[in-house]
Amino acid sequence: MIRKIIKIDEEKCNGCGACVTACHEGAIGMVNGKAKLLRDDYCDGLGNCLPACPTGAISFEEREAAAYDEAAVQANMQAKQHSGQSTENKLPCGCPGTHSKVLERKAHESTEAVNVNVESKLAQWPVQIKLVPVNAPYFKNAKLLIAADCTAYAYGNFHNEFMKGHVTIIGCPKLDMVDYTEKLTEIIKHNDIKSVTVVRMEVPCCGGIENAVKAALQNSGKFIPWQVVTVSTDGRILD
Repeated sequence: MIRKIIKIDEEKCNGCGACVTACHEGAIGMVNGKAKLLRDDYCDGLGNCLPACPTGAISFEEREAAAYDEAAVQANMQAKQHSGQSTENKLPCGCPGTHSKVLERKAHESTEAVNVNVESKLAQWPVQIKLVPVNAPYFKNAKLLIAADCTAYAYGNFHNEFMKGHVTIIGCPKLDMVDYTEKLTEIIKHNDIKSVTVVRMEVPCCGGIENAVKAALQNSGKFIPWQVVTVSTDGRILD
């Protein structure tokens, strides 16, 4: 089948191995000091490895390739665990974002109950990237917020700090199993967008939404101010 898959430029690769760690499907390995795509059917085509590469050696291409085989990926990761091989602290399912943990929160200093009515800052509907119309009127002169689904739950003041004054669209490339680049390119190209803010989680799979926005901005041919904000799983702003 013809599908989108990663391509590694060995001349640009410096052998740092960052992409191997970022690839939670185990599709990339180090061969003779260079990163190499080991198996086509292990690559899901979301490009989580792209933002991890410091030299820009990884890109997308469309070519004949085996379909992504999630069952084979899981079996491979489980086999590595059983054989005692290092899996870079990855889980059998291959996604660090599914690691279960309890988040400890400090009790409020006041013993009195705090009841605050927080007003929603959502300015439009729908919000899912897959559902928003490309030429929706609310995109005119908009400050666009493109956020990963989990960010609003992880960061307590998300509405006031990020959504206020913005048109908000959200998505998760891992769950939707789709590349948002084409849809975001059309939105940016055909509307007068004033700025773009990307808010993503720290987990590697969120690299897909960041990469889609980068590609969309490039493909649109427009020069628009943009920034990326990363939220930790315990609700802190990392950058």
